[in-house]
Amino acid sequence: MRIFKITFLNQGKVYEVFARKVQQGELYGFVEVEDLIFEQSNSLVIDPSSEKLQEEFAGVNRTLIPIHAVIRIDEVEKEGPGKITELDETSNITPFPTTFFKPGRKRDIRPLSNAFPKEDKPNGLFTRLPGP
Repeated sequence: MRIFKITFLNQGKVYEVFARKVQQGELYGFVEVEDLIFEQSNSLVIDPSSEKLQEEFAGVNRTLIPIHAVIRIDEVEKEGPGKITELDETSNITPFPTTFFKPGRKRDIRPLSNAFPKEDKPNGLFTRLPGP
C-alpha cells in the first residue's frame, strides 16, 4: 500500500503528516489528503508535537490543503511520526502571498471607464492604475 508524507505550512508552522491517499482536490487550488496515519507509540516518551497533531486531526477523514501551502509531497516506504515545527528566522521557507490586494487600498482599483475614452470603454472590467 502506498504511503505519502505531506509537508505544508499552516499558520506559520510546518506540518508533516502521513496519509494513504493524496490527490487533486475537488475544489480548485486544493490538495485532498485522505486516510491520515498516526504512529501509535508504545514507549513512555511521547512527542508533544505529534500528540498535538493527532488532537488537531482527530475525527478527520479527509482534509483539503491549499496548493500554495504545500512544501513537498513524498511517497515513502513506511510511515513515521507526524510533527509540527515552528518556523524560525533562519528558515529558508517563505509562504506564497495569500492575497493580491492589501486591505485599505481600495483607491488603487478603479473601473476601466476612467481609463478609456468614452468610445473605447469596455463594460464591467477593472484595472489597476497608478495611485497618487
